[in-house]
Amino acid sequence: MARIRVYSTDYCPYCVMAKRLLERKGAAYEEIRVDHDDALRQEMMRLSGRRTVPQIFIGETHVGGFDDLSALDRAGGLDPLLAA
Repeated sequence: MARIRVYSTDYCPYCVMAKRLLERKGAAYEEIRVDHDDALRQEMMRLSGRRTVPQIFIGETHVGGFDDLSALDRAGGLDPLLAA
C-alpha cells in the first residue's frame, strides 16, 4: 500500500472526515499536525500550494483536501491509488 500523509489540525471537521474515509478503506496514514508547528505548516504549503487542511498525499500524488479525496473515491480512482 502507498504511503499516505494527512496534514491536519485538531479542530478541523474535514480532517476528521478524510481520516475516517481512509480508515474505512483500511488505509494506514501518517497524520502530520500543523496546528502547533509553523515549520510543518510551511512544509505543507510548499508541497501542496495550499493553506487549508487537510492536505492529503498518497505516495507522491497530492490528492488535495477532503472534497478532492471524496470525489476521487466516488469516481473509482482512490482504490487503485491506495494499492499502488
